[in-house]
Amino acid sequence: MILGVALGESPPPMVAVSDGTPTWPVPRTAARTAERAFVAVDLSGAPLAAVAAVRVGGPCPEVLRPAAGPGVATIVRGGHSVTGRPLAPLDTEAVRRFAGTCGLMDFAVTATGSPMLTDHELAVAAIIAAEVPGARITLSYEFGHPGLRERETEAIRNAALGPAAGRIADEVAGELPGVPVYFARSDSGVVSAHYFRRYPLACDLGATASLAHGRAALERLRSCGGPGGGFGGVESGGGEVPDGVVAAYGAALGRPRAQVERIVQARGRAELDRALQDARDEALTRAVSAGAAPGAATITETTVNPLSYLPDGLYRVRVTADGRPWAG
Repeated sequence: MILGVALGESPPPMVAVSDGTPTWPVPRTAARTAERAFVAVDLSGAPLAAVAAVRVGGPCPEVLRPAAGPGVATIVRGGHSVTGRPLAPLDTEAVRRFAGTCGLMDFAVTATGSPMLTDHELAVAAIIAAEVPGARITLSYEFGHPGLRERETEAIRNAALGPAAGRIADEVAGELPGVPVYFARSDSGVVSAHYFRRYPLACDLGATASLAHGRAALERLRSCGGPGGGFGGVESGGGEVPDGVVAAYGAALGRPRAQVERIVQARGRAELDRALQDARDEALTRAVSAGAAPGAATITETTVNPLSYLPDGLYRVRVTADGRPWAG
């Protein structure tokens, strides 16, 4: 038996799914014997931590500086062009001073050109880790978008959600001791609790996505299961099943999923094939980190788009992988 849980209500609705058939309600004692649990939660109302934002790049007008909200931000020299050409040496001393004096633990690092070349973001992360032991660091290249501001905004929000996500994961683990827990993604699929703690932005609208997934699944059940829709004797039509229950059911149907997005430069098919293989390998590794059983992750989608108005040989690559959950 697997368990779907929708947070946001008290007590949170829970759905048990065995052999594809959902049952609700679920006694708490039974929930603690689940093979695994899938949690749906929206983080839109979660408290945001103050973030120390570091942008690696050239100077800019005040209106275009990093938007760190209640946190602090700095811009240091460095970064690369979209083709990977160094724009300036990384100002490591400026990074060290900022990290040591900002007084915060949650960092978001964004470097120009990092979807192509990650060197400066990784170097900044190493400096921060040395200066602030235990710092939680988000790197923008892990979100893949080519636009600097888009990546920076997502990196800052991911960092800001980190402490709240950790508290949520701790609370669920306390309620379901010994049960492997997954969290619903905002698009589709689920991720492990470990992945959720590190990349909470992937689950920002997990309950919303699970509700849509659950509604579609219930319609399929109703079309082949007759009255009651196969949902523990509760009619699935006419809005009689509460949204929280439907979201819990939708979450329980997810598979561990991860995505990699990069800008690559390839002069010919052979170079592009090598770049694609690297992206696929990274996507498979991320899917395992997201909770897929080792050896069971597979590539489900690969998209390659040439970038317009830029030098030939630049491509935006997006690779998605998923797999069956690992229950161990």
